[in-house]
Amino acid sequence: MIEFILSLEKVLQLFKTLHRTRQQVFKNDTRALEARIKINEEFKNNKSETSPKKIEELMKIGSDVELLLRTSVIQGIHTEHNTLQLVPRKDLLIENVPYCDAPTQKQ
Repeated sequence: MIEFILSLEKVLQLFKTLHRTRQQVFKNDTRALEARIKINEEFKNNKSETSPKKIEELMKIGSDVELLLRTSVIQGIHTEHNTLQLVPRKDLLIENVPYCDAPTQKQ
């Protein structure tokens, strides 16, 4: 019974995390924010799943999707004909290693 409750808490936590990530990634994009419907639909379709192996597999897929959205999706805004303005989130901007024309040899 305790294992079931812990599993249920993990599922609920993933559900909430996916929705938070969706809100951050697709901020101000009403069409993309409709991913809410797909998230809710997927969880609803699998709510009666009882196989621990299948639940673990679904949790892995959900976690992978959340990671992919958080680390790989950048918003683009149409500004002119054939022009997009990219709007990266601060958590996507990482310190870049400076380019060096003359690489040094490893010792």
